[in-house]
Amino acid sequence: MTTAAPARSATGLTWGLRILGAVLLAAMGWLHLDLWFDGYRTIDVIGPAFMLNAVAGFILAVLLLVVPRRLLVWAAALGALAAAGTLAALLLSTTVGLFGFVETTAAPLWWETFWVEAGAAVVLAVLTVVAARRRA
Repeated sequence: MTTAAPARSATGLTWGLRILGAVLLAAMGWLHLDLWFDGYRTIDVIGPAFMLNAVAGFILAVLLLVVPRRLLVWAAALGALAAAGTLAALLLSTTVGLFGFVETTAAPLWWETFWVEAGAAVVLAVLTVVAARRRA
């Protein structure tokens, strides 16, 4: 009886992180899709990158929810890397520019994007660690 409660608790934590991570990845995808429609699609390199990020965000969100537990470490790590990479691109574009494009924190959805991507990177990094420990 005593081992069932910790197992249920760990499963609940894992599913909570999976769902939260999926929501954040989907939000990341939606933000990039919305910005793409709002005019970023006309910017060389940045436009296609925004569409790629939107598609990847949605696909990774679904993957995180449907992948079997034995592959969860890889799905979570991939999502964490995607979110961290997107966050790094946002910060680079705001500070030194990226592919000749310089962003500003006053741009539409800049802060929302920052927090969603930072949150996704953290949640999915934690999920990666939790899933790796459960595999061991």
